[in-house]
Amino acid sequence: MHFYNTTEDGHNQDDSVLKDVTKSGKERPWRERKLENVSYAELLQILKFKKAGNVGACGRVLEFKTTDEGFLKLFKTWFCKSKLCPVCNWRRSMKNSYQAQQVIEEVIKEKPKARWLFLTLTARNAVDGEDLNQGLSEMTKSFNKLIKYKKVNKNLIGFMRSTEVTVNQETGAYNQHMHILLCVENMYFKNKENYISQDEWTVLWQKALKVLYKPVVNIQAIKPNKKGDTDIQSAIKETSKYSVKSSDYLTNNQERNLEIVGDLEFGLFRKRMISYGGLLKEKHKLLNLDDTEDGNLVQTSDEEKPSEAEQEANSIIAIWHYQKQNYYLK
Repeated sequence: MHFYNTTEDGHNQDDSVLKDVTKSGKERPWRERKLENVSYAELLQILKFKKAGNVGACGRVLEFKTTDEGFLKLFKTWFCKSKLCPVCNWRRSMKNSYQAQQVIEEVIKEKPKARWLFLTLTARNAVDGEDLNQGLSEMTKSFNKLIKYKKVNKNLIGFMRSTEVTVNQETGAYNQHMHILLCVENMYFKNKENYISQDEWTVLWQKALKVLYKPVVNIQAIKPNKKGDTDIQSAIKETSKYSVKSSDYLTNNQERNLEIVGDLEFGLFRKRMISYGGLLKEKHKLLNLDDTEDGNLVQTSDEEKPSEAEQEANSIIAIWHYQKQNYYLK
């Protein structure tokens, strides 16, 4: 199954391939993400998902405006917003990172002495879509219990939480875990009454999950990554990354790909993958930022809305050619 209209794609296009470059000189991966999107849409078509056609049409026609410096700004397109769509997840990741940076800057202004922690919480692997759906719901409920425990809550200022699902290619199991950026009062590190060790976090998380096994928990003060980012930037990148990597379900094994997509579609149905709490949630609202998952995906971190003057400029249109597998300027 191919999602293209031969009459449209066969005309009104020259040999100019889209090249959308950022101010830093990095080319935006429109072609790579769209190729993955088409493969994902074809899997949905085989599985008879009604949204297959909409997913295939995601980001098919891109309208840009040019800046005075000659760079492109995305002005208009249509995104399907499916949780597994590689195009939409790329846009969400940039948007999540951009919004988190804005929120955290505001929190630091109000709480300059606050400390930041990076917490990872896991639960036992899920075996299929139904198990994953139930497991993710239980994890969310358990996390809401965890942050209300007295020792956690007493120094908690706020948090940003993201849920990630990875696929074990050997066993086929679904690893479900949460990355949480925690903002805590400076008193957290002062004494044993406030400080929570990794062993204590594990006990508290096991209690919240109501399980007999000991879940894997990791807590650490934020440190820079190898790329030289600041502490906070490093944590933002980790918390804002894709909820599901397309490489987990776009492999050389189509039969397995179909099974994984079917499970993930069921497991992630109506699940919220990014959320804020406490002062971070308040700042997100005060900044009038739209929804991190279902909101606008046209303007993201490095693509501000075109100015009024730029909007008046002629548009540059790029259309995806399904046979040539690239974007061509119209």
